[in-house]
Order: sequence, then C-alpha cells, then structure tokens
Amino acid sequence: MSIAENVAQIRERMNAAAIAAGRDPKEVSLLAATKMNDADRVKEAVAAGVDACGENRVQELVQKQPLGAYEGVPVHFIGRLQTNKVNKVVGKVDLIESVDRLELLEVVNKTALRLGVRQDILFEVNIGGEEQKGGFTPEETLALAAKMGDYPGVKLCGLMAIPPISKKKGDNCKYFEKMRNLFIDIREKKYDNVSMVCLSMGMTDDFEDAISEGSTMIRVGTAIFGARNYAKT
Repeated sequence: MSIAENVAQIRERMNAAAIAAGRDPKEVSLLAATKMNDADRVKEAVAAGVDACGENRVQELVQKQPLGAYEGVPVHFIGRLQTNKVNKVVGKVDLIESVDRLELLEVVNKTALRLGVRQDILFEVNIGGEEQKGGFTPEETLALAAKMGDYPGVKLCGLMAIPPISKKKGDNCKYFEKMRNLFIDIREKKYDNVSMVCLSMGMTDDFEDAISEGSTMIRVGTAIFGARNYAKT
C-alpha cells in the first residue's frame, strides 16, 4: 500500500476508536514519526494529510528541514535530546515532546531566552517506572509543572509517554489512564506558564487504546511508512 493509502486507513481506525470512546475524532491528531524516511517520503505523508511530523534524530531534522520536508505542517522533536544539541532544535521546531529531565529543561529554557524565542514543550513521563527509560515520574511531573513560572523561555503544553511494550491489546490502557488523570490534574490547577492542550500517547501497535483513554495526539511511523530497515544505519 502507498503512504497515502496507509494514512487513509489509519484515519479510519482513529475515527472509529474515537467514536467508540464517545469522543469527537477531531480531538485527536496524527503525527507521522519520520525517522529514517527521506524528505520525499515525508512530503508524501504531509500530502496525504498527517497533522504533524516528528523527528527522533537531530541530524535528520537538520538534513530534511532545508529540503522543505515538513512544509505545511508543524514539526516536533520526539526523540531523546542531548543537551549539546539543544541549540539545533530550539526555535527550529514547533514542539519538543521529549523534555525528560531537569537538566534538559534548564538548557532548553536558557537557549530559548538567548535566542529570544519561547519554545513549546511537553514533559515526557516514565509512566511505567522503567529503569532503562528516561522521563519524569508522575510525582516529579506534578512538582515541576507547579514551578513552570520559573522558566519563561519555554511553555509547558502537555505530556508525552511511551508505556512498556505490551504483550497483548489492552495491556497499556492502565498506563494511558494514569497519564490522562495526571494530565487533567495539572490542567485543573491552572499553573503559570502551563497550557495543557496536548496529551501525546499511542503508537502503531496501541494507538486505538490510547485514543480510548484520552490521547489527543498519536505518533505513528511503521503503519505509515512500513518497517524501518535498521541494517542501513
């Protein structure tokens, strides 16, 4: 199937999942995870109607952006961001979804202030408590959200999570539910410099469950572009 056909099929599944959950399908946006896909393939996804593109690697972002790969849609950074590469991302993307530690938040804030921009971010939450993964704990997320007034160079726009790999459909619903409750809790507190509009969770294998639990943005790569060939890297 073509990229356009894949996107259309994903849209149908998204709409069905939203309706089944009693939600308006327009509440959920589709981000194309574009890692290891060249600019032309990314452009195909944009033409097919994805709502945003997300890059995992700074090098790919820097290579594809001058080629107009993301033209027409917002571009997000969704991978683990090293502090020494922050200057290549801040002000160059619409949203950094993967702010996962205090050191990174501080560097992003400092860089944005130096550049005279305000960078939108999400906090990445380690909702499964996995030792091998980065991300704030739910408790750290709550505490840091309350202090966002101390970081005028950024704006907290929501939360992102990648739950543990599930063995069967539905396994991750408990994590998605915890994320939704955390998202709502922070939103209701109305902290300074916080606008909780994006709950980014759900990928190719579990996005329907994520939508059922309140996701406002799913990140899909394989189902759009096909399996990645890591042997080429």
